[in-house]
Amino acid sequence: MTCVLITAFGCDGAGGPNLSAQVRQLTDEKTQLQSRLEQIQAENEQLKKQVEVLSNLPGDVRAENLYHLKAIRIGRYTNFYDNDRDGKKETLIVYLAPIDEVGNAIKAAGAVDVQLWNLNNKDGDAMLAQWRIEPGELKKMWFATLTASNYRLTFEAEKFVSAKSALTVKVTFTDYLSGVVFTEQRVIKQ
Repeated sequence: MTCVLITAFGCDGAGGPNLSAQVRQLTDEKTQLQSRLEQIQAENEQLKKQVEVLSNLPGDVRAENLYHLKAIRIGRYTNFYDNDRDGKKETLIVYLAPIDEVGNAIKAAGAVDVQLWNLNNKDGDAMLAQWRIEPGELKKMWFATLTASNYRLTFEAEKFVSAKSALTVKVTFTDYLSGVVFTEQRVIKQ
């Protein structure tokens, strides 16, 4: 039995420091795992409370209280702007308001596709540009003033500014709650 212990731990104490380091490492790992377990248990308790509250609501009340998007509206100030005040309009700003069933602008989760068109283009290529904004980006673009609330979408568009022709902005909004796709367009008179 002594030979086995000497072989396992070494007779000159060489295994001692290595064994101490392993014990410290395992103790640290155990402390981290216990901490993580306590965090998960607290999250689990919170989720159980949420499930209990939601389970006690009647089914028709839950669906009834969610917003119902009915349309989108492109704001009247949508146009090209000179943001750096150098005398050239280089930025297209699109003001977009998702509208609920009572006519209020609401901050709705979704993806937005914006297209810029020149419908008078004789070359046959009427679409000048298109951009996509994903929901994570879109939620940061909510803009509220005393008179209006909407998304304020900005795009680099200097090469599309022209005093000769009116352009059309087409916006497609995909509502991530209902899956419904809304489309709206507006003529920009430069």
